[in-house]
Amino acid sequence: MADSGSRLTHIDQAGEAHMVDVGDKAETSRSATAEGFVRMLPETLALIRDGNAKKGDVIGTARLAGIMAAKKTSDLIPLCHPLMLTKVSVEIAEDDALPGLRVTATAKLTGKTGVEMEALTAVSVTCLTIYDMAKAVDKAMEIGGIRLMEKTGGKSGHFKA
Repeated sequence: MADSGSRLTHIDQAGEAHMVDVGDKAETSRSATAEGFVRMLPETLALIRDGNAKKGDVIGTARLAGIMAAKKTSDLIPLCHPLMLTKVSVEIAEDDALPGLRVTATAKLTGKTGVEMEALTAVSVTCLTIYDMAKAVDKAMEIGGIRLMEKTGGKSGHFKA
């Protein structure tokens, strides 16, 4: 929850959406990590684990989709700045307790604006790709828990959920 002294930076005094001018900001090292999950039937998880999904390598394809999505965030989210990312990593781990797959993505750069949206976009598209590749056997899969876990750098400093 934002504190009462904060304001939405993408809304101007007239209440209209605009892209924030980051030209005067200092370049700093910035990173963001986000997470999410895809809950599925145990049989679906086993199918993915064993590499038997009809569409092929679910984990590898979803990881690649997440990395590509992070690089395209400004094409998807209207007021995001195009960024020169220096690193994007996507980790996909089995979680028998869900059951399903947990996704964690980290984006990094040295620049004038943060990479939270890139990390969140990477997680979202990774989860959507997992769903797409396994929906033929499990249309009831649930995508959820997508949130920012940590961010560093910039004027607002360090955040950890």
